[in-house]
Amino acid sequence: MRKTKYLLLPLFLINTFWVFAQKSEMPELPKPCYNLVLQAPINTWDEAIPLGNGLMGGLLWGENNTIRLSLDRGDLWDDRTNGPAEWWKEHTYQKGADLIAQKKYEVVNEWWNSPYDGVTPTKLPAGRIEIKLPVSEIVKKFELNLATAEGISSFNSDAAIKVMYSATQPIILVSIKGTLPDSINLLSTMDVYRRKHLGENSPSSGGSINNLGYPEAEKGKSGTAQWYIQQAANGLKYCVYLQSKQINNETLLAITITSTNDASDFLSLASKRCATALQKGYDNIQKTHVQWWKKFWEQSSVSIPDTVTQKEYDLVQYFYGAASRSDTPPMPLQGVWTADNGTLPPWKGDYHNDLNTQMTYMAYQEAGRFDEGASYLNFLWDRRKVFQDFARDFYGTGGLACPGVMSYSGQPLGGWGQYSMSPTMSAWSAHLFYLHWLYTADKKFLKEKAYPWCSGVGECMLGLLKPDEKGILRLPLSSSPEIFDDSPQAWLKPNSNFDLMCLKMLFLSLKAMATASNKFAEAKKWSDAASALGDFHTKADGTLLVDAVTELPYSHRHLSNIIGLYPFNLVTAEGGEKDGQIINASLKKWDSLGTSQWCGYTFAWMSCLQARVGNSEAAVKNLDVFVKAFLLRNGFHANGDQTRSGYSDFTYRPFTLEGNFLASQAVQEMLLQSWSPTPGKINTGIIRIFPSIPKKWANASFNNLRAEGGYKVSAIRKNNKTTWFSIVASKAGIVKIKDDFDRQKPRWSLPNVQKDSNVYEVNLAKGQKVEATF
Repeated sequence: MRKTKYLLLPLFLINTFWVFAQKSEMPELPKPCYNLVLQAPINTWDEAIPLGNGLMGGLLWGENNTIRLSLDRGDLWDDRTNGPAEWWKEHTYQKGADLIAQKKYEVVNEWWNSPYDGVTPTKLPAGRIEIKLPVSEIVKKFELNLATAEGISSFNSDAAIKVMYSATQPIILVSIKGTLPDSINLLSTMDVYRRKHLGENSPSSGGSINNLGYPEAEKGKSGTAQWYIQQAANGLKYCVYLQSKQINNETLLAITITSTNDASDFLSLASKRCATALQKGYDNIQKTHVQWWKKFWEQSSVSIPDTVTQKEYDLVQYFYGAASRSDTPPMPLQGVWTADNGTLPPWKGDYHNDLNTQMTYMAYQEAGRFDEGASYLNFLWDRRKVFQDFARDFYGTGGLACPGVMSYSGQPLGGWGQYSMSPTMSAWSAHLFYLHWLYTADKKFLKEKAYPWCSGVGECMLGLLKPDEKGILRLPLSSSPEIFDDSPQAWLKPNSNFDLMCLKMLFLSLKAMATASNKFAEAKKWSDAASALGDFHTKADGTLLVDAVTELPYSHRHLSNIIGLYPFNLVTAEGGEKDGQIINASLKKWDSLGTSQWCGYTFAWMSCLQARVGNSEAAVKNLDVFVKAFLLRNGFHANGDQTRSGYSDFTYRPFTLEGNFLASQAVQEMLLQSWSPTPGKINTGIIRIFPSIPKKWANASFNNLRAEGGYKVSAIRKNNKTTWFSIVASKAGIVKIKDDFDRQKPRWSLPNVQKDSNVYEVNLAKGQKVEATF
């Protein structure tokens, strides 16, 4: 027998080499045909070409002979509290719960809602640059080159303007060739306000920039340099600096934004940066810039036959590189593309932790963009002392909690108190730490960040939960974003399904992380806590309710009462008859209520959810509606139906990024899934290749998408059949692959593949690859 094995193995390897030798797993750069190309004019900032390098962002737009570059920097914030300082210490969670019990809803609303009604805290814009060319120069189109991350303006002549936000240096370069500009003007935010490029007067509008009460910017000039310094609040000053240089037929501009966050002499710092950049030149700086973006794009790629959705997918992946880095502020509602229209940004441009931040950072794990995704995790980690204080001062517990709506410093902003002051929003944020660990299999991250931060949230939740007469753990207050808005009815019977699902997800995640850390006593504590929460609230037919007694009464924008299906994965298509009944009945209920009160992100979220439970055609239907009706022409997600086709009664246009990232994740959910059918148990994830792909995507492929467990997966599908896939392990262990191959038998590159029921299993060493063809 030993001799036979020895002789057969070389023959096996020879055959498999021939079968697999032609396969390529190198992710592709975005194709030029998928670049964002917009015909001129672009008359408004929210349809502009988006550019950025994580810290700084810009919007390229204009008309006729005028080109504008709107400027932004992620850490420019006015953090002045509206109302009494540290109001949350006086108006605590327990006091609010006591008043709710007495039906004194108006008092609690005044306490927790009114702080949001002020001008501040708010994200700040940074003004703009306006370039005037000779009147004979008429801009014809704008383009975003995705592969090189450059913005390009083309004119009726041979003139062109290229803009690059250096990926490796805190500098912006603008190259003007083929013409000489008549003027280059640097406008402060108040200059923009006086231009009367005002935004819409809607509930989401932040109001006039003039409401901040800032003094006029101090402006200066020296040679070819011009700048302005803006005194903001709480000691913050920032400088926008521009210097130009004429090089043969090219006018080169170097721009930077510095602040007191960088240095005490931030003006000198800005001057040095721009002078150095001009000395190096556009081409020199472009080399390292393009190298950075090449590495970014080589992390992963996907290819689907729907060109419109493909363009949006590539653009949204670009957003991660342009607006999020591990050492820069995470993306708030509008990322580094704050409104440039004389007003403050919609919804303060803040960090909304009742959907927006979590969903903005929901698509990076599978794409393998871990450095970009770490931005939000590092932000939360760095503010853990702030969140520990908040847990103590507001909730009266140990551990830590981040506010449901917060500023850059981590200050609670208030708003609808049912959500802005809800403790379970912290559990939702903890889910991102958990996912990062699952997808990276990074033991150091687990030990040093994921488990400490998440267990801190767990301790806060345990401090709030009290057993009822049946021993079920319940919160003092409960809600479900954003059902019943901020009305008294929005205070639900604890625990709402949303709160219950957030808590159960948190405790099961902690159980898994504690087990992986060999903290078995702690794993049992978290497991017991998850069990003590009780079952989800359903009707007899399995329909998920809002709480124990309330049925979802009408169409709603937030899938909060079914969040356990996605993204928390507590109710799954492989979870048995009960789970299947819950999924079918709940989705039937949501379908019956229609989409009149949905926002764009709702369609994208529902697409992810439908893909996760295996409803591929429903998944692509929702994604198609999102792409058709809820995108501005530059790809930004608008909350309302821009086509006015009846998909939603909301037709307004405030832009927020979470819908974009949910749509990107929906594509990935259709191509690859790797979740565990037994939440809380480690090493139980199963890779599913093309698990929910619609029939019209007959030919599709992906390279180096990530699966839970640290695996890189690539696959090809032709004529609605999988023809090849490969899996590379980042750590040693057993990889499990579901047989979703339509009765096709795979030919494996390794001889030791076993099958248990409908799951293939193979033991891989670190760095080892297994392939299969059909």
